[in-house]
Amino acid sequence: MATPDFILHLRSRIGTDLLWLPGVTAVVLRPAPDGAGGREVLLVRRADNGAWTPVTGIVDPGEEPAVAGARECLEEADVVATAEALVRVHALPPMTYANGDRSQYLDLTFRFRYVSGEPFPADGENTEAAWFDLTALPEMSDDMRARVQAATEPGDACRFVT
Repeated sequence: MATPDFILHLRSRIGTDLLWLPGVTAVVLRPAPDGAGGREVLLVRRADNGAWTPVTGIVDPGEEPAVAGARECLEEADVVATAEALVRVHALPPMTYANGDRSQYLDLTFRFRYVSGEPFPADGENTEAAWFDLTALPEMSDDMRARVQAATEPGDACRFVT
């Protein structure tokens, strides 16, 4: 995964110390093409670990989180999508990368509505990008499945993980 320049700049000053970062998850939904009333979700297969996930990314300094989600959809999967609702807020556990850098993310999960584009791994961060019927999701971590679940629940209320 490409590390944003602002993080490289911070790392030059703080080394591998824990860095608290805002992250965004864009759960992009569209009606299933069969017209039977089902829905599909856009998922990408990460190049670093092979995991299927919704589109995720880091919010740049001063960037609105919903704008970051839309930007990540376009950059990672060449899909245009519009944010509809913030559906989940969750502090992830601290993580340590192979180079020793430590980070912790505040994930803001949004439900996005598909607008246009045929998904493909546009920026090299992913090896695949595809639509999946919500009843036939590939294997995913419990956390990623919870993000998709939050975006597919009725209503626009945000769920706060406690």
